[in-house]
Amino acid sequence: MSSSAHDHPLPPPRVEEVSDGVYAYIQPDGSWWINNTGFLAGRRGVICVDACSTERRTRLFREAIGKVSDRPITTLINTHHHGDHTFGNWLFPEATIVGHEGVRAQILADGPPTYLAAWSPDVEWGEMELTPPFLTYTDGVTVHSDDLRCEVRHAGVAAHTTNDSYVWIPERRLLFSGDLVFNGGTPFVMMGSVAGAIETLGRLRELGAETIVPGHGEVCGPEVYDRVEGYLRFVQETARRGKEAGLSPLDTARETDLGEWGGLLDSERIVGNLHRAYAELDGQPLGAPIDLATAVLDMITYNGGRPLSCLA
Repeated sequence: MSSSAHDHPLPPPRVEEVSDGVYAYIQPDGSWWINNTGFLAGRRGVICVDACSTERRTRLFREAIGKVSDRPITTLINTHHHGDHTFGNWLFPEATIVGHEGVRAQILADGPPTYLAAWSPDVEWGEMELTPPFLTYTDGVTVHSDDLRCEVRHAGVAAHTTNDSYVWIPERRLLFSGDLVFNGGTPFVMMGSVAGAIETLGRLRELGAETIVPGHGEVCGPEVYDRVEGYLRFVQETARRGKEAGLSPLDTARETDLGEWGGLLDSERIVGNLHRAYAELDGQPLGAPIDLATAVLDMITYNGGRPLSCLA
């Protein structure tokens, strides 16, 4: 299951300049709670795209920024509400924190996390102070790093979550996708929509990006879209067969050969994704609430009853 696909120990995070003055902060191996972030280093200040999950990782991110620029961090953009992208928000007290209005609403609704026990117990989360975005938008907002235009746009439909945004830099053909794109890890749409995620990939394709900084995994090109869509369509077909056979999402997952998708990190996500796909087959609106607690417990059961692997 999930733990077998990880290398131990993990390589350290690294800064990769993906365009002039634009940097990806890559955190291998990109599995549960180990996300990518990024930043734009301008003359007047630094714009960050997402924080990290733990206090230690977010402090390391800030240290890495400081080695590139001595300018203040003026802006922090959250691509969605998940804690691996937002738990570290509180460590940017000088920044304007920007996010979709759904990001703020969901962070406040969730409150202090009570679900972390589902993952490996030896993670050092550090301090946490809920710090949602305080500058929010409905459809999008545009920020500028000096003269470089950065278009922050809501996905428009439930996908990875109900509040996903991406950061598109048209002059550089460069996309920070957030978790709309996983590269090398299992795409995860339990809190969003399978059909909506596929629809969103179509919109991302239309942008014409040449370089993509995914939410998890290595920097890549647009070829990644086909891989993510292939997996999501596999989930839809697996769900259809499982429901026709009268099987639960967990039993469907157990009886399914993951085939080419078995090598992706965190393969137990198939169970959570099937819970979402079943809801859509039942005619539920895209992104409608489902029983997340049961879905997570089913992922743990699929994982042999062990907590889900987390090396953060």
